[in-house]
Amino acid sequence: MERQCWMNQAIKPVSQAGVALTDHGLLYGDGVFEGIRFYHRVPFLLTEHLERLFQSAKAICLELPYSMDDLHQACHDVIAQNDLTDGYLRLVVTRGSGALGLDPKRCETPTVFILCDELKMMRDSAQSGLKLIVAATRRMPLDVFDSQIKTLNYMNNILAKIEANQAGADDALLLNTQGRVAEASAANVFVVKNGTLISPPSSECALNGITRRFILELAASLGIECVERPLSLYDVYNADEVFLSGSGAEMLPVADIGGRRMTSCPGPVFKRLKQAFDERVQALSEA
Repeated sequence: MERQCWMNQAIKPVSQAGVALTDHGLLYGDGVFEGIRFYHRVPFLLTEHLERLFQSAKAICLELPYSMDDLHQACHDVIAQNDLTDGYLRLVVTRGSGALGLDPKRCETPTVFILCDELKMMRDSAQSGLKLIVAATRRMPLDVFDSQIKTLNYMNNILAKIEANQAGADDALLLNTQGRVAEASAANVFVVKNGTLISPPSSECALNGITRRFILELAASLGIECVERPLSLYDVYNADEVFLSGSGAEMLPVADIGGRRMTSCPGPVFKRLKQAFDERVQALSEA
């Protein structure tokens, strides 16, 4: 059965949907997006994702043609039209079609669509531990572009992923221009040291991830000490545990970074958090 998508208020098969060749999202990466997991046919942390979508759009002067309530309903509608119990939504807003050239004033109406499908970001054995490299590609500094804006332009992330592929690794850590840890190619980074959960703040050029915030709140509710602070590679190499989180990645433990084996993988803190995460997800089916 072909997947159905939502596009500008209409549900249609993916093969019958498309954007114009002159769409600024295609030509210039001019747009914003959200990736949203759903479990038991219920979108996870949907309100938080939609709030960030509108904040990202405002930051790039992109006015959405639909309200938050409209998009909330659209996400539920597209799930209802597909045969997946668990899956992934990609909600995309582009500047829309216009004449060739950078000027966004020449674009008329934003294009909005929601894809619904399965998403597997890592190999099947990833839960036993990922192998990471440290990418030569750096995260864009904040004085160039704020990492909190989730735009369609992911070129430095893609280049880092290419580095990982070429090295035979699962993923890559990206550093900021000061040489501190920012994030992985499409996930946030967590480190555990002496029982304390540590994550780089957005000031280190890391995306302020929705799943990241959820995990920090979850950890606090379990009595796990949480700290947001800059991390050097020394901190990561000498951590007791390292794991990644994101809407696409969910939660994945890290076994090796640049040839350094982690002390524990998956570690006790990761296991506690993963169990609590899964329990929250299971509760969606009972709500």
